[in-house]
Amino acid sequence: MSLYTEWKDLLENQTDDTFEAFWDEYCKAEMAIYTHILEHKDEHLKGTVKDLAEKFGCRTAIFEGFLDGVETSLNGTIDLESVTEDTEVDLDVDLEKLYYNMHQADAPHLYGLDAWENALSEDRRSTIEREYKKSKIYHAPKKIGRNEPCPCGSGKKYKNCCGR
Repeated sequence: MSLYTEWKDLLENQTDDTFEAFWDEYCKAEMAIYTHILEHKDEHLKGTVKDLAEKFGCRTAIFEGFLDGVETSLNGTIDLESVTEDTEVDLDVDLEKLYYNMHQADAPHLYGLDAWENALSEDRRSTIEREYKKSKIYHAPKKIGRNEPCPCGSGKKYKNCCGR
C-alpha cells in the first residue's frame, strides 16, 4: 500500500472514538513542521519522508498528509501517489502562497502561528489577507425578469409560475 493510500485510508476511516485523537495528532505535527519551515525560511526542508517524520515525531502517513496539504504552496510539484518512506523530498515553499492557502483552508491555527512574524512582514500578511477576503466577496445572481422563462423548467414565464 502506498503512503498516499495509507494517508487517505487513515483520513477517511476515522470513527467517533478515533476522530479527535487523529486530528490532535495531525494538527500537532502540522504545526511543528510549519513552525520549522517558517523559522528556517531561507532553507528548504530536505530529507527522506521517514527521516522527516521521525524529526517531527509523527508517523510517515501523517507526514504524507502534511505533504498533501503543502503541495499547492510549493514551487514545483510532488507526485504524492509515488511517495514512499525512502523518497527524498526537497520542499521549496512559497511563503506568500502558503499564507494565502492557509486562509483558504480556514486554518487559523496555522496562519496565526507566531513564526509568521519573522517569515513575512505584517504589511505583506495584511495584503495577502485582504486579497483572500476579496476573492470571497459574494456577488448576487442576476435577478430574473418577469417575462423570462421560469428557472424551474416548467416552460412558463416566471410571472405565471414561481414568480406569483
